[in-house]
Amino acid sequence: MRKPIFRLPTKPTWLKVHLYLALSVGLFFALMGITGSISLYREEIDGLLNPQLIIEKPQGNYQSLDKIMASVHAAHPTRYGSWTLEMPNSPQGMITAWYEKPTETFFELYAPLMVSVNPYTSEVVMSRFWGKTATTWLLDLHTQFRLDRFGWNAVGMLGGLLFISCGSGLYLWWPGIKAVTETFKIRHKAGLMQFTFDIHRCLGALNATALLLLAFTGFFLSYPSLLETLTSSSGMEHGQTGRTITSSAIPNNHPTGLQAAFFVAQGAFPKAKLRRLSTPTGDTGIYRINFRQSSEINQRHPFTSVWVDRWSGQVKEVRNPNKFTLGETFASWIWPLHTGEALGKNGKFIWFLAGLSLFMLYVSGLMRWLCRIRLIKNRNVSFKAMHTFLNRLGKISYCVILKIFILIKLLAQRLYTYLLKAYFISSISMKKLTYYFLIIKK
Repeated sequence: MRKPIFRLPTKPTWLKVHLYLALSVGLFFALMGITGSISLYREEIDGLLNPQLIIEKPQGNYQSLDKIMASVHAAHPTRYGSWTLEMPNSPQGMITAWYEKPTETFFELYAPLMVSVNPYTSEVVMSRFWGKTATTWLLDLHTQFRLDRFGWNAVGMLGGLLFISCGSGLYLWWPGIKAVTETFKIRHKAGLMQFTFDIHRCLGALNATALLLLAFTGFFLSYPSLLETLTSSSGMEHGQTGRTITSSAIPNNHPTGLQAAFFVAQGAFPKAKLRRLSTPTGDTGIYRINFRQSSEINQRHPFTSVWVDRWSGQVKEVRNPNKFTLGETFASWIWPLHTGEALGKNGKFIWFLAGLSLFMLYVSGLMRWLCRIRLIKNRNVSFKAMHTFLNRLGKISYCVILKIFILIKLLAQRLYTYLLKAYFISSISMKKLTYYFLIIKK
């Protein structure tokens, strides 16, 4: 009896896979690409939308960590438990104090309180909830489609499907080494169908490597336990330590302060840069101080950590990425590769363009398919007509935006007038009540 021969799928099969994926979930790919690209510059956009978060002329040294934490507690006295202070990425930035599970958003998947503190004055500038700002709302749309755990798992599955889609597209495109340059020609005089196909093919070939990496890393960010199983590692989930370390010392009247805990922890890594500090919870709670060594690829969430006992002031445990296993090192690269941190500013911009290309790939591929099934007529491509259309679209957009701005201004003026009237009426009412109260008292 002959053994069955395993055969790889042929090009027509991969073409069907590529087409069906694009028609079924291509729009979700495009949405993930656009939201991901914009979210790469989340901090810069947040600064533009909230200028008060930017320190124009930073002067002097930072206030002590204990004083900064005292300001946070004074602004939120009823929020007990652990806080995490995140240090700014630049001298113009704010320290962010994170409170993971506020009562207002307790049942949401991830919606911590974010308190922005001026590090030079220890003044609390702004308090906001994750998901309630424009940039965090957009990032939630990218990571979970604003659907909590179901959306998180769905995005992970879409990451896997995107990897298959990009891989099949690259396989269908590959013409051989000798004919590679020929595939980058765009023939706009051959008609709309050929033009959209050439655009789709060129964009796919240029961005294939970036998109494959983004899909691969995005999948494992959605399923970190799977990554830890494959790499035989633990505590490698983004933003987590994976360790539960408690204090064994006897509580006393002289606990170690936050600033002192930082100095103790810095002894283990004197040249490292401070990134985060988490305060203890309860009598068995412990300080966790997070540093970044120059050798680490992670910028915002490095893995160098030191745990300091609050009651004894001693170092309980140290985590040094330079001693990671091969599997742990591989896992530590997932986040910086997905966000472009590992590639610097230029790489981050390439990732931005790659994310936007998903929308262009979807549109060009859809137009090509619509031409094939004759829902769109194949016609000559006229750049002159396209230029006229874009000009007209720009003028219409300008008029619409201007009218919206005028409408908002009018509404603001009416609201201001209404508030003035309400204040005037309330002030008169208070005067009358005071007058009547005085009469009754007499």
